[in-house]
Amino acid sequence: MTTVKPYRVLLYYMYAPIENPEEFAAQHLEFCKELGLKGRILVAEEGINGTVSGTIEQTDEYMQAMQKDSRFAEMVFKVDEADGHAFKKMHVRPREELVTLRLEDDVNPNELTGKYLSPKEFFEAMQNEDTIVIDARNDYEYDLGHFKGAIRPDIEAFRELPEWVRDNKEQLEGKKILTYCTGGIRCEKFSGWLLKEGFQDVGQLHGGIVTYGKDPEVQGRLWDGQCYVFDERISVPVNQTEHVIVGKDYFTGEPCERYVNCANPECNKQILCSEENEHKYLRGCTHECRVHPRNLYVKEHDLTDEQVAAKLKQIEEEDTVRLG
Repeated sequence: MTTVKPYRVLLYYMYAPIENPEEFAAQHLEFCKELGLKGRILVAEEGINGTVSGTIEQTDEYMQAMQKDSRFAEMVFKVDEADGHAFKKMHVRPREELVTLRLEDDVNPNELTGKYLSPKEFFEAMQNEDTIVIDARNDYEYDLGHFKGAIRPDIEAFRELPEWVRDNKEQLEGKKILTYCTGGIRCEKFSGWLLKEGFQDVGQLHGGIVTYGKDPEVQGRLWDGQCYVFDERISVPVNQTEHVIVGKDYFTGEPCERYVNCANPECNKQILCSEENEHKYLRGCTHECRVHPRNLYVKEHDLTDEQVAAKLKQIEEEDTVRLG
């Protein structure tokens, strides 16, 4: 007998006009706190984008309340079961954009967006010749997991994607372009921008990776690795038929799916790193981050200057041997 977990994580978005995002955000924060939800919600004049966690009763009440609002009546919620909250606090913040593209001439996905493809349609389309699959997420998301053969744009942030497309237009022209992201919201705007740029055959994975992974027919096939999510879970499985680890340890290149943030708060870079290497390298992605006066790993483990020096000496000695 399958046991139902007591909590849920909701992922959702809706491009719908919100007249006063600041006022809406303040009222919505109070509503979420009254329900007992935790999470992160962005509100803009163009709509809402959120991930929240709560009990079954709390999330049910939230979904019902949202869909009673005519602006969000058609909103689709992606639901994951959970053992507890996926966030520590509740934040609702007004923003200029739901996803940061910073286009000179913005795209309204309700007026222009790529063709919606169901998981099955996307699965089949990926295997067609003359098809290019573009991952519309950040580099660290791709590194943890992605569709087989998908292009990893050389970008660190979503807003850099249009420039990358323009720089690589020759390899994309005349191709059928497919794009995907976690829940679908980035592709709504990105695929519309592609059409505006003159690309004619543009499709997007409707509902994103999380919907693809739950589809009973496709079962997440052609996906390798895990799907990065922006909460305390860090990642969720996608492929129900096989699990191929594509992530590589930042220090050794060995298979790894464990993300940590660099212990230097001024860097805070996300790196894939085993627990062993986290301790060995003081959770610092570079020597400068390891010796940084505010290194959080050193503080958390209450290391003395002598202990830090010993670890740094060990790293230096091993590097000397490795480099010959």
